Amino acid sequence: MSTEIATPPPEDNDKLQNPPSPPPEEETTDAHAKTADNAADGDTLTATNAKQAAPLREEAIEDDAHHVRWAPLHIPFQRRLQMAAMLFWISLLFICLSWFAYLFLIPALWPVALAYLAFLYVDKAPETGGRRVNWVRHWTIWKYFAGYFPAQLIKEADLDPSRNYVLGYHPHGVISFGAVANFATEATGFSELFPGIVPSLLTLVSNFKLPFYRDVIMAMGIAAVSRRSCESILSSGPGRSIVIVVGGASESLSARPGIADLTLKKRLGFIRLAIVHQACLVPCFSFGENDIYEQVANDQGSMIWKFQKMVQNYTGFTLPLFHARGIFNYDVGIIPFRHPIVTVVGRPIDVPKLEPGAEPTHEQLVEVQAAYIDELQSIYDKYKDVYAKDRIKDLCLVA
Repeated sequence: MSTEIATPPPEDNDKLQNPPSPPPEEETTDAHAKTADNAADGDTLTATNAKQAAPLREEAIEDDAHHVRWAPLHIPFQRRLQMAAMLFWISLLFICLSWFAYLFLIPALWPVALAYLAFLYVDKAPETGGRRVNWVRHWTIWKYFAGYFPAQLIKEADLDPSRNYVLGYHPHGVISFGAVANFATEATGFSELFPGIVPSLLTLVSNFKLPFYRDVIMAMGIAAVSRRSCESILSSGPGRSIVIVVGGASESLSARPGIADLTLKKRLGFIRLAIVHQACLVPCFSFGENDIYEQVANDQGSMIWKFQKMVQNYTGFTLPLFHARGIFNYDVGIIPFRHPIVTVVGRPIDVPKLEPGAEPTHEQLVEVQAAYIDELQSIYDKYKDVYAKDRIKDLCLVA
């Protein structure tokens, strides 16, 4: 700029300042019962305790002679639409690049393609907040996209529209689907929950070098995560806010179901940014973001881990070897599992006053970081027994 159950998302998100009653637990019978539930309910990853989920899946596969579980033919039409919306988002980059390549197949369109390339080279919009188009954020397809998991947004406190905010999103997950659903669209009602606040989800600068794709994500309010972009947005007026997925590529490598290992201890840049621009810090924790994909084992020091870190060092992003389900099956593919993603927006944290042009001291950075971590931990502790009942272990700051 990495976030699935059969029930539709709540309709009145603006009433969800307090957590709803915990959803009923699914029955934990044998592996065959779980398979039957999945056939009717989709592919909920954590039907039982996450500590038992992998053995149950292995047992189901062994009992079925290693057969892939195929989706039934008769599935509610709404779920078909949700799958279509998910495929649209996953395929968006390929679609955009294909359309651009198509321009070069027609000689009459070459001037258009070359002119667009020249425009892409000189366009500075990604560094100045993008080109937000509100009707794009309200597309109906985003409702189905958010409903796939479903995604849900909960607020702990109101945000004063006369202030600016730096929202930190945790955990990164594999692809940060929850961040897209909640902050790059209006599918979960962000503007209704936080009137007067204009969020800009930030992503890698390299994404804005991709023809047509860059224009779509900018229309969604997504901007570059560069320093210049952050400063431009926070200086553009009251109510402007940026959403930073703090853990980055490093954290994505540890995104696994039932685990919330965060890369946060050494992340002071976004805190400095907030203090310099006198913007309140707002921690956000997204329950379920790590539960929608599984990863190939990549323990620190392994060959896979070394390769992934090498890619990260050279490109700025990394390649998690993730897998989940397919379009017509529940076991093989890169479509995310259906698992609820519940994003809780915490209470704003005030930053110390600074004289214009002054820089925060290291002590100030550490003090604000401690308050930020305390609020993040408070969010997790408050909701973990509602939305992370299947956790393997509690929130942990690993770096």
